[in-house]
Amino acid sequence: MKEAFLHKKLDERAAQNAFRQLRLPDGKTDFCSNDYLGIASSSFVTQDSGSRPPSLPPPPPGPPESVHPLRHGSGGSRLLAGNYSLIEETERQLAAFHEADAGLIFNSGYDANMGLLSSVPQRGDTVLYDYLSHASIRDGIRLSFARSFSFLHNDVDDLEKKLQAAAAAGGTIFVVTESVFSMDGDQAPLQEIARICALYGAHLIVDEAHATGVIGKKGEGLVQALGLQTACFARIHTFGKAVGCHGAMIAGSETLRNYLINFSRAFIYTTALPESSIQSIRKAYALFPQMDKERNHLQNLITRFQQASLGFERLNSNTPIQGVVVPGNEAVRALATRLQTAGLDVRPILYPTVPKGGERLRIVLHAFNTITELDKLIAHLS
Repeated sequence: MKEAFLHKKLDERAAQNAFRQLRLPDGKTDFCSNDYLGIASSSFVTQDSGSRPPSLPPPPPGPPESVHPLRHGSGGSRLLAGNYSLIEETERQLAAFHEADAGLIFNSGYDANMGLLSSVPQRGDTVLYDYLSHASIRDGIRLSFARSFSFLHNDVDDLEKKLQAAAAAGGTIFVVTESVFSMDGDQAPLQEIARICALYGAHLIVDEAHATGVIGKKGEGLVQALGLQTACFARIHTFGKAVGCHGAMIAGSETLRNYLINFSRAFIYTTALPESSIQSIRKAYALFPQMDKERNHLQNLITRFQQASLGFERLNSNTPIQGVVVPGNEAVRALATRLQTAGLDVRPILYPTVPKGGERLRIVLHAFNTITELDKLIAHLS
Protein backbone atom coordinates (compact mmCIF):
# COMPACT_ATOMS: atom_id res chain seq x y z
CA MET A 1 0.00 0.00 0.00
CA LYS A 2 1.53 3.29 -1.17
CA GLU A 3 0.29 5.30 1.82
CA ALA A 4 0.78 2.68 4.51
CA PHE A 5 2.81 5.15 6.59
CA LEU A 6 -0.22 7.47 6.71
CA HIS A 7 -2.67 4.67 7.49
CA LYS A 8 -0.46 3.54 10.36
CA LYS A 9 -0.74 6.90 12.12
CA LEU A 10 -4.46 7.22 11.35
CA ASP A 11 -5.12 3.73 12.71
CA GLU A 12 -3.29 4.64 15.91
CA ARG A 13 -5.43 7.74 16.28
CA ALA A 14 -8.62 5.72 15.70
CA ALA A 15 -7.52 3.13 18.28
CA GLN A 16 -7.28 5.96 20.83
CA ASN A 17 -10.85 6.98 19.96
CA ALA A 18 -9.36 10.33 18.96
CA PHE A 19 -9.91 10.31 15.18
CA ARG A 20 -10.92 13.78 14.04
CA GLN A 21 -13.47 14.48 11.31
CA LEU A 22 -14.94 17.65 9.85
CA ARG A 23 -18.60 18.36 10.51
CA LEU A 24 -20.96 20.77 8.78
CA PRO A 25 -23.26 23.03 10.81
CA ASP A 26 -26.80 21.66 10.95
CA GLY A 27 -28.95 24.21 12.73
CA LYS A 28 -28.41 23.09 16.35
CA THR A 29 -28.19 25.62 19.19
CA ASP A 30 -24.64 26.96 19.07
CA PHE A 31 -22.67 26.20 22.22
CA CYS A 32 -19.35 25.57 20.49
CA SER A 33 -18.23 28.45 18.25
CA ASN A 34 -15.97 31.32 19.32
CA ASP A 35 -18.47 33.89 18.00
CA TYR A 36 -18.92 35.29 21.51
CA LEU A 37 -20.83 38.46 20.58
CA GLY A 38 -22.69 37.11 17.55
CA ILE A 39 -20.84 39.26 15.03
CA ALA A 40 -19.81 36.36 12.78
CA SER A 41 -23.28 34.81 12.67
CA SER A 42 -24.91 38.09 11.63
CA SER A 43 -24.33 40.04 8.44
CA PHE A 44 -24.28 43.59 9.76
CA VAL A 45 -20.55 44.12 9.23
CA THR A 46 -20.59 43.17 5.56
CA GLN A 47 -20.23 45.87 2.97
CA ASP A 48 -23.65 45.69 1.35
CA SER A 49 -25.99 44.33 4.02
CA GLY A 50 -28.46 46.29 6.07
CA SER A 51 -29.41 43.27 8.15
CA ARG A 52 -28.67 43.64 11.86
CA PRO A 53 -29.58 41.68 14.97
CA PRO A 54 -32.33 43.63 16.76
CA SER A 55 -30.31 43.76 19.99
CA LEU A 56 -27.46 45.73 18.43
CA PRO A 57 -27.50 49.53 17.99
CA PRO A 58 -26.58 51.08 14.67
CA PRO A 59 -22.80 51.29 14.28
CA PRO A 60 -21.30 54.70 15.07
CA PRO A 61 -20.36 56.91 12.13
CA GLY A 62 -17.05 55.86 10.65
CA PRO A 63 -14.86 56.89 7.76
CA PRO A 64 -16.66 57.05 4.41
CA GLU A 65 -16.73 53.87 2.37
CA SER A 66 -14.31 53.59 -0.47
CA VAL A 67 -15.70 54.88 -3.77
CA HIS A 68 -14.66 51.65 -5.46
CA PRO A 69 -15.91 48.16 -4.55
CA LEU A 70 -13.83 46.51 -1.88
CA ARG A 71 -11.49 43.93 -3.36
CA HIS A 72 -11.71 40.28 -2.29
CA GLY A 73 -8.04 39.70 -3.08
CA SER A 74 -4.98 41.79 -2.29
CA GLY A 75 -2.75 40.71 -5.16
CA GLY A 76 0.34 39.77 -3.20
CA SER A 77 2.33 40.12 -0.01
CA ARG A 78 2.43 43.44 1.83
CA LEU A 79 6.02 44.05 0.68
CA LEU A 80 5.07 43.61 -2.98
CA ALA A 81 1.63 44.39 -4.47
CA GLY A 82 -0.52 43.61 -1.43
CA ASN A 83 -0.18 46.77 0.67
CA TYR A 84 -2.92 49.44 0.54
CA SER A 85 -4.10 52.47 2.48
CA LEU A 86 -7.09 50.80 4.17
CA ILE A 87 -4.96 48.16 5.91
CA GLU A 88 -2.47 50.75 7.18
CA GLU A 89 -5.30 53.00 8.38
CA THR A 90 -6.83 50.04 10.19
CA GLU A 91 -3.54 49.18 11.88
CA ARG A 92 -3.33 52.73 13.21
CA GLN A 93 -7.00 52.65 14.31
CA LEU A 94 -6.64 49.35 16.16
CA ALA A 95 -3.32 50.34 17.73
CA ALA A 96 -5.02 53.45 19.15
CA PHE A 97 -7.95 51.35 20.41
CA HIS A 98 -5.52 49.03 22.19
CA GLU A 99 -3.34 51.91 23.43
CA ALA A 100 -0.24 50.75 21.59
CA ASP A 101 2.24 52.77 19.57
CA ALA A 102 1.81 50.60 16.47
CA GLY A 103 0.26 47.43 15.12
CA LEU A 104 0.90 44.96 12.31
CA ILE A 105 -1.85 42.79 10.84
CA PHE A 106 -1.26 39.10 10.11
CA ASN A 107 -3.54 36.64 8.30
CA SER A 108 -4.48 34.67 11.44
CA GLY A 109 -3.73 34.39 15.13
CA TYR A 110 -1.68 31.30 14.33
CA ASP A 111 0.40 33.28 11.83
CA ALA A 112 0.86 36.14 14.31
CA ASN A 113 2.17 33.90 17.09
CA MET A 114 4.34 31.94 14.67
CA GLY A 115 5.69 35.10 13.06
CA LEU A 116 6.46 36.85 16.33
CA LEU A 117 7.98 33.99 18.32
CA SER A 118 9.99 32.47 15.48
CA SER A 119 11.70 35.75 14.59
CA VAL A 120 12.16 37.84 17.75
CA PRO A 121 13.88 35.46 20.26
CA GLN A 122 17.47 34.77 19.18
CA ARG A 123 20.10 32.16 19.92
CA GLY A 124 21.17 32.59 23.55
CA ASP A 125 17.79 34.04 24.58
CA THR A 126 15.24 32.26 26.78
CA VAL A 127 11.48 31.92 26.26
CA LEU A 128 9.31 30.92 29.22
CA TYR A 129 5.74 29.98 28.34
CA ASP A 130 2.68 28.79 30.23
CA TYR A 131 2.33 25.01 30.02
CA LEU A 132 -1.21 25.35 28.59
CA SER A 133 -0.23 27.86 25.90
CA HIS A 134 -1.83 27.44 22.47
CA ALA A 135 -0.19 25.27 19.82
CA SER A 136 0.67 28.35 17.72
CA ILE A 137 2.75 29.72 20.60
CA ARG A 138 4.58 26.42 21.02
CA ASP A 139 5.18 26.07 17.27
CA GLY A 140 6.53 29.60 16.98
CA ILE A 141 8.93 29.02 19.86
CA ARG A 142 10.04 25.72 18.31
CA LEU A 143 11.05 27.56 15.13
CA SER A 144 13.25 30.03 17.00
CA PHE A 145 16.83 29.33 18.08
CA ALA A 146 16.17 30.36 21.68
CA ARG A 147 16.10 28.13 24.75
CA SER A 148 12.55 27.47 25.91
CA PHE A 149 10.95 26.13 29.06
CA SER A 150 7.34 25.87 30.18
CA PHE A 151 6.17 26.95 33.62
CA LEU A 152 3.28 25.39 35.51
CA HIS A 153 -0.09 26.75 34.44
CA ASN A 154 -0.74 30.18 36.00
CA ASP A 155 1.90 29.39 38.66
CA VAL A 156 3.78 32.61 39.39
CA ASP A 157 6.14 30.92 41.87
CA ASP A 158 7.25 28.38 39.27
CA LEU A 159 7.66 31.16 36.71
CA GLU A 160 9.89 33.10 39.10
CA LYS A 161 12.12 30.07 39.68
CA LYS A 162 12.59 29.71 35.94
CA LEU A 163 13.17 33.47 35.57
CA GLN A 164 15.99 33.22 38.11
CA ALA A 165 17.62 30.43 36.10
CA ALA A 166 17.11 32.33 32.82
CA ALA A 167 18.66 35.49 34.26
CA ALA A 168 21.72 33.50 35.32
CA ALA A 169 22.06 32.05 31.81
CA GLY A 170 22.17 35.48 30.17
CA GLY A 171 20.50 36.74 27.00
CA THR A 172 17.11 38.34 26.56
CA ILE A 173 14.17 36.75 28.39
CA PHE A 174 10.63 36.51 27.03
CA VAL A 175 7.58 35.39 29.02
CA VAL A 176 4.56 34.25 27.00
CA THR A 177 1.04 33.60 28.23
CA GLU A 178 -2.58 33.86 27.16
CA SER A 179 -4.90 36.27 28.94
CA VAL A 180 -7.84 33.83 28.64
CA PHE A 181 -6.96 30.18 28.03
CA SER A 182 -8.80 28.56 25.16
CA MET A 183 -9.49 25.16 26.74
CA ASP A 184 -9.96 25.96 30.44
CA GLY A 185 -11.46 29.45 30.10
CA ASP A 186 -9.48 30.74 33.07
CA GLN A 187 -7.51 33.99 33.19
CA ALA A 188 -3.80 34.46 33.69
CA PRO A 189 -2.67 36.33 36.84
CA LEU A 190 -1.33 39.11 34.64
CA GLN A 191 -0.66 41.63 37.38
CA GLU A 192 1.66 39.24 39.21
CA ILE A 193 3.27 38.05 35.99
CA ALA A 194 3.91 41.65 34.89
CA ARG A 195 5.41 42.46 38.30
CA ILE A 196 7.99 39.67 38.22
CA CYS A 197 8.77 40.27 34.54
CA ALA A 198 9.69 43.84 35.47
CA LEU A 199 11.78 42.53 38.38
CA TYR A 200 13.85 40.28 36.11
CA GLY A 201 13.84 42.51 33.02
CA ALA A 202 11.79 39.99 31.01
CA HIS A 203 9.71 40.95 27.97
CA LEU A 204 6.02 40.03 28.45
CA ILE A 205 3.99 38.74 25.47
CA VAL A 206 0.24 38.21 25.95
CA ASP A 207 -2.10 36.46 23.53
CA GLU A 208 -5.50 38.18 23.93
CA ALA A 209 -7.35 35.98 21.42
CA HIS A 210 -10.23 35.00 23.71
CA ALA A 211 -10.40 38.32 25.59
CA THR A 212 -10.66 40.68 22.61
CA GLY A 213 -14.16 42.14 22.38
CA VAL A 214 -15.34 40.33 25.53
CA ILE A 215 -13.30 41.67 28.47
CA GLY A 216 -13.08 45.34 29.36
CA LYS A 217 -15.53 48.24 29.22
CA LYS A 218 -15.09 48.50 25.44
CA GLY A 219 -13.98 44.95 24.73
CA GLU A 220 -10.34 46.03 24.73
CA GLY A 221 -9.05 42.89 26.44
CA LEU A 222 -7.71 41.87 29.83
CA VAL A 223 -4.37 43.68 29.59
CA GLN A 224 -6.00 47.09 29.20
CA ALA A 225 -8.75 46.26 31.67
CA LEU A 226 -5.94 45.83 34.23
CA GLY A 227 -3.97 48.86 32.99
CA LEU A 228 -0.96 46.76 31.99
CA GLN A 229 -0.55 47.81 28.36
CA THR A 230 2.78 49.55 29.00
CA ALA A 231 4.07 46.44 30.81
CA CYS A 232 3.78 44.33 27.65
CA PHE A 233 6.38 43.96 24.94
CA ALA A 234 3.72 42.63 22.56
CA ARG A 235 0.03 41.70 22.54
CA ILE A 236 -1.73 39.52 19.99
CA HIS A 237 -5.35 40.42 19.23
CA THR A 238 -7.03 37.95 16.90
CA PHE A 239 -10.07 38.57 14.71
CA GLY A 240 -11.46 35.04 14.37
CA LYS A 241 -13.32 35.02 17.70
CA ALA A 242 -15.44 37.95 18.93
CA VAL A 243 -14.41 40.15 15.99
CA GLY A 244 -16.22 37.70 13.71
CA CYS A 245 -13.74 37.76 10.84
CA HIS A 246 -10.21 36.37 10.46
CA GLY A 247 -6.70 37.69 10.89
CA ALA A 248 -4.83 39.13 13.85
CA MET A 249 -2.74 42.11 14.91
CA ILE A 250 0.43 42.29 16.96
CA ALA A 251 0.33 45.46 19.05
CA GLY A 252 3.59 46.93 20.32
CA SER A 253 6.16 49.56 19.53
CA GLU A 254 6.97 51.10 16.15
CA THR A 255 10.36 49.41 16.42
CA LEU A 256 8.72 46.00 16.85
CA ARG A 257 6.49 46.67 13.84
CA ASN A 258 9.50 47.51 11.68
CA TYR A 259 11.36 44.44 12.95
CA LEU A 260 8.49 42.12 12.05
CA ILE A 261 8.18 43.65 8.58
CA ASN A 262 11.85 42.86 8.03
CA PHE A 263 12.29 39.51 9.78
CA SER A 264 8.95 37.73 10.30
CA ARG A 265 8.64 35.09 7.59
CA ALA A 266 4.94 34.57 8.37
CA PHE A 267 4.39 38.21 7.38
CA ILE A 268 6.89 38.58 4.54
CA TYR A 269 6.03 35.50 2.51
CA THR A 270 2.23 35.44 2.51
CA THR A 271 -0.49 37.19 0.53
CA ALA A 272 -2.08 40.03 2.48
CA LEU A 273 -5.68 40.04 3.69
CA PRO A 274 -8.06 41.67 1.18
CA GLU A 275 -9.90 44.96 1.65
CA SER A 276 -13.23 43.20 2.26
CA SER A 277 -11.82 41.46 5.35
CA ILE A 278 -10.13 44.59 6.68
CA GLN A 279 -13.34 46.59 6.36
CA SER A 280 -15.23 43.93 8.33
CA ILE A 281 -12.61 44.14 11.08
CA ARG A 282 -12.96 47.94 11.20
CA LYS A 283 -16.73 47.73 11.50
CA ALA A 284 -16.55 45.16 14.29
CA TYR A 285 -14.15 47.36 16.25
CA ALA A 286 -16.49 50.32 15.76
CA LEU A 287 -19.25 48.23 17.37
CA PHE A 288 -17.30 46.99 20.39
CA PRO A 289 -17.78 50.11 22.56
CA GLN A 290 -21.55 49.96 21.90
CA MET A 291 -22.02 46.35 22.96
CA ASP A 292 -22.45 46.69 26.73
CA LYS A 293 -25.84 44.95 26.52
CA GLU A 294 -24.31 41.91 24.81
CA ARG A 295 -21.39 41.68 27.24
CA ASN A 296 -23.74 42.04 30.24
CA HIS A 297 -26.06 39.30 28.94
CA LEU A 298 -23.05 37.08 28.31
CA GLN A 299 -21.87 37.61 31.89
CA ASN A 300 -25.34 36.72 33.19
CA LEU A 301 -25.23 33.45 31.25
CA ILE A 302 -21.77 32.69 32.64
CA THR A 303 -22.94 33.28 36.22
CA ARG A 304 -26.05 31.15 35.71
CA PHE A 305 -24.03 28.26 34.33
CA GLN A 306 -21.42 28.48 37.08
CA GLN A 307 -24.11 28.43 39.78
CA ALA A 308 -26.02 25.49 38.29
CA SER A 309 -25.78 22.03 39.79
CA LEU A 310 -24.22 19.62 37.29
CA GLY A 311 -23.51 15.92 37.34
CA PHE A 312 -19.91 16.43 36.23
CA GLU A 313 -16.81 18.31 37.34
CA ARG A 314 -16.89 21.89 36.08
CA LEU A 315 -13.85 24.09 35.59
CA ASN A 316 -13.90 27.45 37.35
CA SER A 317 -14.19 30.08 34.63
CA ASN A 318 -15.59 33.59 34.53
CA THR A 319 -15.38 33.75 30.75
CA PRO A 320 -17.60 32.41 27.93
CA ILE A 321 -15.47 29.23 27.79
CA GLN A 322 -16.91 26.69 30.23
CA GLY A 323 -15.25 23.31 30.62
CA VAL A 324 -17.09 20.21 31.86
CA VAL A 325 -14.59 17.43 32.54
CA VAL A 326 -15.60 13.93 31.40
CA PRO A 327 -12.47 11.74 31.58
CA GLY A 328 -11.82 9.43 28.64
CA ASN A 329 -12.26 10.01 24.92
CA GLU A 330 -15.03 7.43 24.64
CA ALA A 331 -17.03 8.82 27.57
CA VAL A 332 -16.84 12.47 26.54
CA ARG A 333 -17.70 11.62 22.94
CA ALA A 334 -20.76 9.65 24.06
CA LEU A 335 -22.01 12.57 26.16
CA ALA A 336 -21.44 15.03 23.32
CA THR A 337 -23.42 12.76 21.00
CA ARG A 338 -26.36 12.75 23.42
CA LEU A 339 -26.30 16.55 23.56
CA GLN A 340 -26.12 16.75 19.76
CA THR A 341 -29.16 14.46 19.54
CA ALA A 342 -30.97 16.90 21.83
CA GLY A 343 -30.25 19.74 19.38
CA LEU A 344 -27.37 21.27 21.36
CA ASP A 345 -24.14 21.81 19.43
CA VAL A 346 -21.52 20.97 22.05
CA ARG A 347 -18.20 19.46 20.98
CA PRO A 348 -15.86 17.15 22.90
CA ILE A 349 -12.20 18.02 23.40
CA LEU A 350 -10.19 14.83 23.27
CA TYR A 351 -6.77 13.62 24.30
CA PRO A 352 -4.16 14.52 22.95
CA THR A 353 -5.53 18.08 22.55
CA VAL A 354 -5.89 18.09 26.35
CA PRO A 355 -4.00 15.88 28.84
CA LYS A 356 -5.26 12.33 29.38
CA GLY A 357 -7.89 12.38 32.09
CA GLY A 358 -8.74 16.01 31.31
CA GLU A 359 -11.02 15.26 28.35
CA ARG A 360 -13.97 17.61 28.41
CA LEU A 361 -16.92 19.27 26.82
CA ARG A 362 -15.84 22.74 25.77
CA ILE A 363 -19.05 24.74 26.16
CA VAL A 364 -19.01 28.25 24.73
CA LEU A 365 -21.64 30.77 25.75
CA HIS A 366 -22.69 33.60 23.43
CA ALA A 367 -24.52 36.89 23.64
CA PHE A 368 -27.19 35.40 21.33
CA ASN A 369 -27.87 32.34 23.51
CA THR A 370 -31.10 32.62 25.49
CA ILE A 371 -31.77 31.69 29.11
CA THR A 372 -34.13 28.98 27.84
CA GLU A 373 -31.40 27.44 25.68
CA LEU A 374 -28.93 27.53 28.54
CA ASP A 375 -31.39 25.95 30.97
CA LYS A 376 -31.98 23.13 28.46
CA LEU A 377 -28.24 22.50 28.33
CA ILE A 378 -27.96 22.55 32.12
CA ALA A 379 -30.85 20.09 32.45
CA HIS A 380 -29.07 17.60 30.15
CA LEU A 381 -25.86 17.95 32.20
CA SER A 382 -27.64 17.47 35.52
